[in-house]
Amino acid sequence: MTLILLAFLGGALTILSPCILPVLPFVFARAEQPFLKSGLPLLAGMAITFTGIATLAAVGGAWAVRINQYGRVFALVLLAAFAVTLLSRHLSDWLARPFVKLGNRLSQAPVSTGPELVNSLVLGVATGLLWAPCAGPILGLVLTGAALSGPNARTTLLLVAYAAGAAASLALATLAGGRIFKTLKKSLGAGEWIRRGLGVAVLGAVIVIALGWDRGLLTQLSYASTNRVEQSLINAINPPPPSVSGTHSEGELPSLSGASSWLNSAPLTPEALRGSVVVVDFWTYSCINCLRSLPFVEAWYKKYKNHGLVVIGVHTPEFAFERNEDNVRRAVSDLGITYPVALDNDYAIWRAFNNQYWPAHYFIDSTGQIRGHHFGEGDYDQSEQIIRQLLTEAGYTKLGLPGTGAAEANGVQAAADVTHVQSPETYLGYRRAQSFASPGDLVHDIAHTYEVPASLALNQWALAGSWAVDPEKAVLQAAPGKIEFRFFARDLHLVVGPGADGKPVRFRVQLDGAAPGANHGTDTDADGSGVISEQRLYQLIRQSTGVGQHIFSIEFEDSNAQAYAFTFG
Repeated sequence: MTLILLAFLGGALTILSPCILPVLPFVFARAEQPFLKSGLPLLAGMAITFTGIATLAAVGGAWAVRINQYGRVFALVLLAAFAVTLLSRHLSDWLARPFVKLGNRLSQAPVSTGPELVNSLVLGVATGLLWAPCAGPILGLVLTGAALSGPNARTTLLLVAYAAGAAASLALATLAGGRIFKTLKKSLGAGEWIRRGLGVAVLGAVIVIALGWDRGLLTQLSYASTNRVEQSLINAINPPPPSVSGTHSEGELPSLSGASSWLNSAPLTPEALRGSVVVVDFWTYSCINCLRSLPFVEAWYKKYKNHGLVVIGVHTPEFAFERNEDNVRRAVSDLGITYPVALDNDYAIWRAFNNQYWPAHYFIDSTGQIRGHHFGEGDYDQSEQIIRQLLTEAGYTKLGLPGTGAAEANGVQAAADVTHVQSPETYLGYRRAQSFASPGDLVHDIAHTYEVPASLALNQWALAGSWAVDPEKAVLQAAPGKIEFRFFARDLHLVVGPGADGKPVRFRVQLDGAAPGANHGTDTDADGSGVISEQRLYQLIRQSTGVGQHIFSIEFEDSNAQAYAFTFG
């Protein structure tokens, strides 16, 4: 219920976002009509259509996106015709005749009722096909959950709540607009000019959407408008649960049978783990937050494994390549992980724990009760204290002094410079992409030539060259190709990999137009050169001096580079 309320409020806030501007002329064009016969059907059609399209796009893959592209073309033609009817009453009467006949047949109602409902509902469906709200934190939270958990009623319900929130705020604007128009008509006698003005506005909105400005320029303008408010709502209504001290039980350790395979161990069961204290660590190998917490988890295991501690790393993938067992096996070896790792490719263990975070640590006592948890990085001393408490309760002694330190935390695993991080994790696939700045917006699932604009605002990014962007990644079609990002952080990482053929991809990075020098990352040289040989997170920049706002660029010298997400530290 909390998430439904959050989604509703997120939708209501879209009225404050520039991304709603292209839709307003369609809504206000019906404002002077009776709300129940005109405004309400339009908003209902818009909300239902958006919910259906967004659900399909979130879980249905590229085919659903292509269907929506055809729907958008139909909607643009229909709404352009609607704009022309506002400009000319004679043309309006001529175009309305088939709707009048259809409305009379369907409703057996007076001519003034049936057609109005049908017309408004059809216009609402068209508006729903065109509406592309800016993917702020709340909508991003909904779509991310949909991508991870797959098609389900919960995803659709949250999207319905989001669309209902937007419709509610637009309904208020419509009612207010209707009163304003009536006042202007009475006082100025300007009804016909208002009608024509709305026609011009609708036609302008059609042009804006046809040119892609609703998902390009307006998205960029919207980036800072409601995001802070939305993030505050998320934190206030649905804050991450705090760590608990290990005093109370949170339930029994659920089944681990959903793992597709195990590394470093035979399959483990809750029954076989009775008598041991267990730490379950949800992670995935391209997650920077997970990577930075791994040295501490490994240190707990090495220090306490002979005193009754079992650590289980539950590898739950975020990207498709992380479902490949060979990739995970290689990452486990490269990272020096020696404790058991369960591959949770189907999210069975994730759902059994009702987990929502990477990384997430759950602490289980010797009787099989979950006695504590911690989400995200940090608080390692507190987590170790919970482990020691549970081991002591189980009768284990001679635990030594607390404090594992992080001696092995080097390179990409070193702690983040949190005081300077002002750039968020940024996805390059269109399902969760934000702040894309190349002219024309992202083109879905087909090769397209992009250009970098003359300037980038903070946290905007752009492509150059021929790229095909799918729901989770951008794939370079022909070398050379480039990505630019204006960021503010000490470290810059990119989750990237070679193509399906596995051939290495050479690249070169620059910082403010020059080689990074001493500010290069662990996966680049001082001159900025490097090679992508596997799918993983690459550290490209680690600044030793001058941490602040910079322009980063990476140019790929070979085709088929697959870029997934930027992260910072």
